[in-house]
Amino acid sequence: MSMRGVVLVIIVVAVAAAGGWVAWMVRYRPLTVFAWQTRAALRTAGLRKVHVAAPAGEQTVFVGGHGPVVMLLHGAGDNAGTWFKVVPQLIGSHTLVVPDLAGHGGSAPRRGPIDIAQILGGVEAELAALAPGERVALVGNSLGAWVAMLVAQRHPDRVATVVCIDGGAMRGSNLAARILPRDRREARESVAQTRDPGSPPVPGFVIDDIVRQARTGPLARLAATAGTMGGYVLDESQLRAIRVPVRLIWGASDRLMPLDYARRMQAAIPGATLVTLDRCGHVPQIECPDALVAALRQALATRSE
Repeated sequence: MSMRGVVLVIIVVAVAAAGGWVAWMVRYRPLTVFAWQTRAALRTAGLRKVHVAAPAGEQTVFVGGHGPVVMLLHGAGDNAGTWFKVVPQLIGSHTLVVPDLAGHGGSAPRRGPIDIAQILGGVEAELAALAPGERVALVGNSLGAWVAMLVAQRHPDRVATVVCIDGGAMRGSNLAARILPRDRREARESVAQTRDPGSPPVPGFVIDDIVRQARTGPLARLAATAGTMGGYVLDESQLRAIRVPVRLIWGASDRLMPLDYARRMQAAIPGATLVTLDRCGHVPQIECPDALVAALRQALATRSE
């Protein structure tokens, strides 16, 4: 065989091997592939990846755009890529700061337990490094909403508005919440709690990956510090003391953190408003991004003076 033939064979074998690896990843690690795709979409939309030093170690943040600063904070077990459908619609009118929370995505710590103090410290470091002296709108989903409220409580002079999407800093009331499923049945129940019944069903191979990540992923690492979380829950008197404008946006179909939670939080926080999104669950930025962006634009139009 000629040298050209040998090279061609090598190329064919390499392409086949790469194709097989991709097929394996899609089948057995679909959540990882989805994360790769969504994070690439942030770059395509115009964000650049930067790194910020924080107490827990180096944090990964996607930054870009023009205008008032908006920080988008994802939920537990997720990463910055969750905002990939929202970023293209906001980047033309806002400067976006979209971090991987500590222990998630590309942010340290890469191993071991994750606690709220590390996540909060990462967000504070990112604000200091990427928006020094500016009043920032904090938009958080689920855990991100909890952290946003903690930042507003600690640094009200740095926060223009807090937008909580299906999350907050007060104690929840859903005793049936399924956070760490152990098998397919529990995983399907967990997914059902977070989505509208009319949304497309989640394939079985994705359900299997949810179970796998529940054992070793960021959610499990965060759950390992559950005993320390009580110190970061705000009671009603602390919620009443918040003077930063708070806007609540809620998926009406969310059963993980039902509307009752949002209504209790609205009653406790002076001036808080609530907008519900029909046929949408716990993660509106993925399930109903257009409805969320419409509500977000209205919420971001209100900034504290």
